[in-house]
Amino acid sequence: MSGPGWLTGLLTAVMLTVAAYNATRLAAAPRWGRAAEIDAYGTHVVMGMAMAGMLTPGLSFAPRPLWLTVFAAGGAWFGWQFLRTRSGQAAGRWRCPHPLPHLIECAAMVFMFALPATAAATATAPAGMGTALTGAAAGFSPLTLLLAVFMVGYVMWLGNNLSVPAVATATGTTVIARTGFLAPRCAACCKIAMGVTMGYMLIMLL
Repeated sequence: MSGPGWLTGLLTAVMLTVAAYNATRLAAAPRWGRAAEIDAYGTHVVMGMAMAGMLTPGLSFAPRPLWLTVFAAGGAWFGWQFLRTRSGQAAGRWRCPHPLPHLIECAAMVFMFALPATAAATATAPAGMGTALTGAAAGFSPLTLLLAVFMVGYVMWLGNNLSVPAVATATGTTVIARTGFLAPRCAACCKIAMGVTMGYMLIMLL
C-alpha cells in the first residue's frame, strides 16, 4: 500500500514545522518564565526531523543506529517518568505530566527504524517513502496495528481535551482556567499533528 506523493510531502512539511515550533518553545518558555514540557518538546524536535527524513529520504541526515539510540534513550526516560508519576511523584515544572504517550511514540520510532529494509524493496518503494518504511519485515504485524490504534486513540484524546476547561467562580461567573504552560492549545495541536503522522506511517506498514 502506497500513499500519494502530495500527502507525503505535506506530512513532511508538517513534521518540519512541528520540529521548528517545539525548538522555539524550548527557547521561549524559560525566557518568559512559563512552565514547559522540556522533555516532550525536545523529543518532538528530534522526532519531527527524524520522521521528515523517513518520509522524504533526501532530508535524512543521520544514520539509522543513531536514531535507534536516541529514541531508545527517550523511551527509557519517559518510562522512568511514567513509573515516577505512577508512584505519586509530581512531574515538576519542566517535565511532561503525561509521559506514557511519549514512551509509546519513542517505542514506535524504534520499531520503525529497526525494520530491516531489503535492497529490492528499497528499489521498488514508492517515491517519498524512506527505507525505514520498506522491506520484507514491513508487512502486517500485530505490533504495527497496536501502535497505529494507540496513535488514533491518542489523537482523539488530545482533540477531546483541546479546549481549556471553564470553571465557575464564587460570584457565579465563568472564567477560563489558566495554566502555567506556554500556549497549551498550540502544544496540543503539535502533538495531534505528530500522532496523525505517526499513525499514517504505521498504517503504511500494514
